[in-house]
Amino acid sequence: MDTKSFGINTVCAHAGELEDTLYNGAVSPLYMSTSYAFEDVEVKRYPRYFNTPNQVALSKKIAALEHGEAALIFGSGMAAVSTALMAFLHKGDHVVFQNTLYGGTSNLVVEEFSKFGIEYSFTKDLNPESFEAEIKENTKVIYIETPSNPLLTITNIKAVAEIAKKHGLVSMIDNTFASPVNQNPIDLGIDVVIHSATKYMGGHSDILAGAVISSTQHMDTIFQLAKNFGGSLSDYTVWLLERSIKTMGIRVKAQNKTAKKLAKYLEKHPDVARVYYPGLKSHPDFELAKSQMKGFGGMLSFELNEGLDASRFQKELQLIKSSMSLAGVESTILSPTLTSHALLTAEEREKQGIKDGLLRFSVGIEEKQDLINDIEQALKKLKA
Repeated sequence: MDTKSFGINTVCAHAGELEDTLYNGAVSPLYMSTSYAFEDVEVKRYPRYFNTPNQVALSKKIAALEHGEAALIFGSGMAAVSTALMAFLHKGDHVVFQNTLYGGTSNLVVEEFSKFGIEYSFTKDLNPESFEAEIKENTKVIYIETPSNPLLTITNIKAVAEIAKKHGLVSMIDNTFASPVNQNPIDLGIDVVIHSATKYMGGHSDILAGAVISSTQHMDTIFQLAKNFGGSLSDYTVWLLERSIKTMGIRVKAQNKTAKKLAKYLEKHPDVARVYYPGLKSHPDFELAKSQMKGFGGMLSFELNEGLDASRFQKELQLIKSSMSLAGVESTILSPTLTSHALLTAEEREKQGIKDGLLRFSVGIEEKQDLINDIEQALKKLKA
């Protein structure tokens, strides 16, 4: 099915479907086998080779969503990140990272890259000039994340992609926070798009997965390493992920709408010191976000006024769950210093501007007023 002319909700619902030729069921059949015939077959299928029927079908759906030629599905977001990076990096190579990254990615770089003789640099800031300043003769990859986790910083995707092309480098982006609903980096010149599919693609806090999308040529390079790393996903989870993606468009659009309203509410709140959300006109990169995003996302972060205990505030919430992950249909909140960025040192977090009192808020699909009421009652108890 050619989905290029379809809208996002139609692509979510119909791209990459497996046809039930036996019973004509409305949804894709699930093929659970881990063993397939190898004689007299066109394709030798094996789960670790990412080519079981369900894996192939879902990869087509995800590629269509990100306007890429091909995709692979992994067992986690970090499996996707590590495999994509290592596929293009070898001993003696160098990679440029932006200075605001998901803590797991930063930890992978700082803890593991030296073991493989791979050099790296972090930019001083997000200005395009800062990326170009870090490029060396042995640089092979530029890696960005926008909006970033947890401060929702915005990187100029098109500018970074142009710099990468100018120097013959592979450009990569973690597009998890935006989701394919809000941002399509390949259209802006990026080579490789990465997702923690656990988040908005899964959307129900019950799936662990990752995805990488790119050109057929780049995906072949990634596949050659991926089949050896063994980070594929079980077909049952693949099937569940396909089911979840069918509603991603309507879920994310609803989360966009509520998150923007909550960001405005928090920005005006007397007990809130600062709000980080790219959809606010007060955000330093509001215009840039508007130029490269179709929606501003369901993620925001905020800091309570000094003297208000962020940890106790979370405990007083009744509807909003204090929970580790994000992007589910239920609203969740966490402290990045204790979770997503706990592996970084206090000094490293300080460099990124992540304070101990920062709270990351993943807005779900609940009614706006119910979420506001929960925040108000928690603050009231906090100040009592």
